[in-house]
Amino acid sequence: MTYVSHVRPRWTDMDVYGHINHAKLVTLLEEARIPLLFEKAVEAGLDQLPKGIVVVRLEVAYKAPIVVSGQQLRVDIDLTQLRAASFTLAYRVHGGPSPDDPVAVTAETVLAPYDTVELRPRRLTPAESEFLKQGFADA
Repeated sequence: MTYVSHVRPRWTDMDVYGHINHAKLVTLLEEARIPLLFEKAVEAGLDQLPKGIVVVRLEVAYKAPIVVSGQQLRVDIDLTQLRAASFTLAYRVHGGPSPDDPVAVTAETVLAPYDTVELRPRRLTPAESEFLKQGFADA
């Protein structure tokens, strides 16, 4: 299933052409996943997952520019791979808030849990793996 998030670009997210700047788009992807991976994880009693998740790989493909217009953008997120020590999320960023708005950007991030005490990546716990499976299944 697909987890749906809405993010609102800010005026400062624009480049000189009025399009969302690449670095700001990456930040919007992060903002789109925070409610599930941080807020809902804490609600589920998973206090270690939100303390440390690092981006291992990021890929972004632009299909059309996104112009900052004051409206929210719809971001569809799917869990495409779940491994012992990482998981992959695929994103579809629509040019507006509706599922009917055209997809302007597709992206993928590989994320890994990180131990902030030992300062190294770690494995997902069984509860965290189940949370991720369920979080996207319930979307």
